[in-house]
Amino acid sequence: MIKKIPVIDLKQHQAVSGKSGMRDTYQLLNTVFAKSASPVEIAQGLKLNGADEMYIADLDLIESKGHNINEIKMVNTILPVMFDGGVKNCEAFEFFLDYAYKVIVPTETIESIEEMEKIFEKYPKERIVVSIDTKNNELLANHLDMTLSELKDVLIRLDSNEIILLDISSVGTEKGYNEKLLNEFSELKEKLIIAGGVNKDSLSELESLGIKKVLIGTSLHSGEVRLLD
Repeated sequence: MIKKIPVIDLKQHQAVSGKSGMRDTYQLLNTVFAKSASPVEIAQGLKLNGADEMYIADLDLIESKGHNINEIKMVNTILPVMFDGGVKNCEAFEFFLDYAYKVIVPTETIESIEEMEKIFEKYPKERIVVSIDTKNNELLANHLDMTLSELKDVLIRLDSNEIILLDISSVGTEKGYNEKLLNEFSELKEKLIIAGGVNKDSLSELESLGIKKVLIGTSLHSGEVRLLD
């Protein structure tokens, strides 16, 4: 069975939801797992329903508008957290290891491939998750000047255990996974975690293609998809 990793985004200490990465329009999350948008309550509800880890993005940190790292640390005592705080370099990665079990190295924010390489040289792969951030089928990166194909070669060389393949354009839309993007990275499919637009129909299709893990938010929190089905 394909593993479904629950997703929440945090803003001003609460879980929020939105579409296509338009972060200014995000609203408080309504979820079947809790009566409020408290990340701790949601984590408790997810654990009761069979989750054994969860993904959290700190939108305030990513946009340099504050942080929610105390909430991350609390949640990490309930469920191991795969955390995206917009890591820019090796120093930031090291800092976040005190708050979450796995720390994401996103192409959107990492300052250079050299910084990514330093992280892989210094820390165990079990705690590193690379996120290939894309928008409209192009690499989303504030500092990296490279194509998706060039990035793929780097990731093959680094031999990352887990790689999120994120289509930000599809986040919150439930329109299904990005087939073109998946084909681009098919050589890495054993390591891929598919994210963005994943819906109920996507799950069986992705499983048949050999994908083992997905990040799932909207369709899970609405109750359309169940964690252990």
